[in-house]
Amino acid sequence: MPKINKYIPIVGKETIDGLFLLAEKLKGKSILHVNSTAVGGGVAEILTRMIPLLKQLNVDTKWEVIKGNERFFKITKDFHNALHGVPVNLTDDDFEFFVSVNRDNMKDFDFNHDIFLIHDPQPVVLIEKKKEIGKHWAWRCHIDFTEPQDVVMNFLNTYINQYEAAVFSAPAFARKFDVPQFLIAPSIDPLADKNKELPEEKIKKIVEKFGIDTSRKIVTQISRFDYLKDPLGVIDAYKAVKKYVDCQLVLAGGGATDDPEGMEVLAKVKAASENDKDIFVLFLPPSSDIEINALQRASTVVMQKSLKEGFGLTVAEALWKGKPVIAGAVGGIPLQIKHQYSGILSYSIEGTAFYLKQLLSEPDYAKALGVNGRSHIKDNFLITRHLRDYLMLFISLMDNREIIPC
Repeated sequence: MPKINKYIPIVGKETIDGLFLLAEKLKGKSILHVNSTAVGGGVAEILTRMIPLLKQLNVDTKWEVIKGNERFFKITKDFHNALHGVPVNLTDDDFEFFVSVNRDNMKDFDFNHDIFLIHDPQPVVLIEKKKEIGKHWAWRCHIDFTEPQDVVMNFLNTYINQYEAAVFSAPAFARKFDVPQFLIAPSIDPLADKNKELPEEKIKKIVEKFGIDTSRKIVTQISRFDYLKDPLGVIDAYKAVKKYVDCQLVLAGGGATDDPEGMEVLAKVKAASENDKDIFVLFLPPSSDIEINALQRASTVVMQKSLKEGFGLTVAEALWKGKPVIAGAVGGIPLQIKHQYSGILSYSIEGTAFYLKQLLSEPDYAKALGVNGRSHIKDNFLITRHLRDYLMLFISLMDNREIIPC
């Protein structure tokens, strides 16, 4: 993990000095983050980078992961799908089981902290502990909340409304809760293995290791294998373009320990691509950050054709590398892309294919999108801005100041 002063050449000394000034206001206070997985997915990735940096700012910060069995994570995956608007079948017994797992976790956690930031629905019931210990609690949602199914939303509301604040990634996710709301967008770490600069020879070596021809155009989508990332739609768009422009498609990603559907989606993607030698389906282990970095940097165009999306960190990663990105106009993605200026927003397979053909055929336009995209990410979505926002959230909670809703 790089020292925080290593970010000065990227964001400036004033930004880092400002973080230390904010952190000083939390001296003597302890913060606990709780989420559902230590590996896989954007939340774990952000916390892996953020916790050490908070400690370097002398903020006492810890991270716990809620434990559960296969049934628990099947239920929480249904929650996830329902919050994205997908109809699910959940019984009263499912909700009771979900609550019981949270309460079992309460017996094992160390609650000797001053501030609790609880991430996403999986550990939301931990707020029940507030009645016993008090302290300060905020709920942080990373999910696209625009069209949730009522049965899950109503259940979660009974717990969300017990927190002091709710935190969302995009304005569209804000809802009518009884608690104030913060808007804090996620971020990428420019010095992480997934985003740092790589020599051209290393990029070429890594990509060719997968059998990909670096002398030909490469279209890439990096994401876990999930129906809502629409990898099958990406294949359809690629096939429509391949008739006119010679190119290869890379679908690369892994799974998360709290996502039981990943293997099912992966199998369908492999079946849809098995007759095309120019489609590369790569199931990567969690330690593949350098490989992902190289794949994005070698790409001609990067895709993120999500149907629903909390934020879409892979968009920020690709834009940071100066790559032209075509992405679904959902969730937090429009915060990162201004259509036809810092990237392309798409609403359909046909639209995706149209813009993909254009970017593959017009390299100067594609390059301009990448340049504008990198500048936008630098100004808005790097981890130093994220640290500042969290520090300000914690200070507001500790000072009991009125929180202005987003």
